[in-house]
Amino acid sequence: MTGTLINVAAILIGGTIGLLFGSRIPERFKNTVIAGMGLFTAALGLQMFFKSENSLIVLGALIIGALLGEWIGIEDGLQALGQALEKRFSRDSETGSSSKFVRGFMVSSLLFCVGPIAILGSIQDGLTGDYKLLAVKSTLDGFAAIAFASTLGVGVLFSSFIILIYQGGVSLLANQLNAIVTDPMMAEMTATGGVILMGVAVSNLLELKKIRVGNFLPALIIAPLIVWVLSLAPLIRQVLSSFGM
Repeated sequence: MTGTLINVAAILIGGTIGLLFGSRIPERFKNTVIAGMGLFTAALGLQMFFKSENSLIVLGALIIGALLGEWIGIEDGLQALGQALEKRFSRDSETGSSSKFVRGFMVSSLLFCVGPIAILGSIQDGLTGDYKLLAVKSTLDGFAAIAFASTLGVGVLFSSFIILIYQGGVSLLANQLNAIVTDPMMAEMTATGGVILMGVAVSNLLELKKIRVGNFLPALIIAPLIVWVLSLAPLIRQVLSSFGM
């Protein structure tokens, strides 16, 4: 979990710098930086989507994942967690799900968790102790945390807890995941994560349209499951043909 701990430290350091010096940065500069991050996130998401070998798998994963996410209430859960942390630690006068604290917590949690480096880096760190990929991600997340915290506030720092649980959990389960996840599964998982990243950009960073992006997170699990089910089709046909069907 060395890489995950480095990632957490980078977010905390970057977020703290953003909080301390953010007030000295003109508001128009902050807005421009966030918009730039939004455009970059959308472009990165699109690049990830193009790794898909079958876009229908991504579509199916998103639909099924969204239904599961809505049923479980992931977005509402993230908002409730953010509001609870805000009530405990923030003196911000804003309240409700649209507060700056909650927005900062949710935007940074989603952005820092979704992506191929988070998954691949955590697996590599857990299996071999090589945390180079997560070190690269930590650098990117640290600079992003500076920009986010200067505009969205202290909620960005608390996203480090989500990183610790998410990436740390993947690292701890790396042996099992490595035995299950194939290259085609990873490709579709990456493509699905790209679409979710574009949702983060459109909804939370560029603020073009409100999307309950958190409820799409189960799609990251559904995508490789669909690939696995489809991989069984030849075997099923072979069994059926052996029975003359």
